[in-house]
Formats: sequence, structure tokens, C-alpha cells
Amino acid sequence: MMLGIVIEYEYSGDEAAWQSAVDTFMGHIDADERLKNKLSYQVNVSGDGSRRIHIGNWDTEETLKYMQSQPYFGEFAGKVKEFSGGGPTATGFKRLGKTVSVVG
Repeated sequence: MMLGIVIEYEYSGDEAAWQSAVDTFMGHIDADERLKNKLSYQVNVSGDGSRRIHIGNWDTEETLKYMQSQPYFGEFAGKVKEFSGGGPTATGFKRLGKTVSVVG
């Protein structure tokens, strides 16, 4: 079973600043050996470009706690709060099933 979160917010600010923050955060996750094959993160933009949708998945609460304890997590969380104008909407979930094929 995988655990996860969906984070959503409206954003109409500087795209370069937003993309830089996302790229930096995801680069830290990819470089962290303790998170390899334990955590995935993706960031999406709604079709009209107005909403940002982040989806994170992890294997255990310990993995999540480890990531949340890293300086890069706090920095990114602060930027998301700023980008969202005060705080995004976050919904936690437990994945119950998925298709065999994974795209992307």
C-alpha cells in the first residue's frame, strides 16, 4: 500500500520563479539516496494553466517523516505557501489500486 497527498492551489505569478522552485525541490528528492524507490513526486498544471496540482506518494510514514525533516522540504513548503497566497488545499490518501502500466 502506498500513501500519498494531493496539493492544489491557484497560481498566476512568475512562471520562472515557480518552475525554479519545483525543479530545485524535485532535484533534491532525486538526489536523496534514502528516498530512491520509496517516494515519488510530480507537479502538474491544470489545462487552463491557473491551478497547480502536486501529487506525492511514499511507502511508509517513516519515509515521509525523513523527507519532511530535510531543509529542502521546509524551503519548498514555504514557497508553496507563498505561491498559493497563504496555503494550498492538501488531501492525504492511501492508494488502494493501480493499473499495471505506468506512463511517464
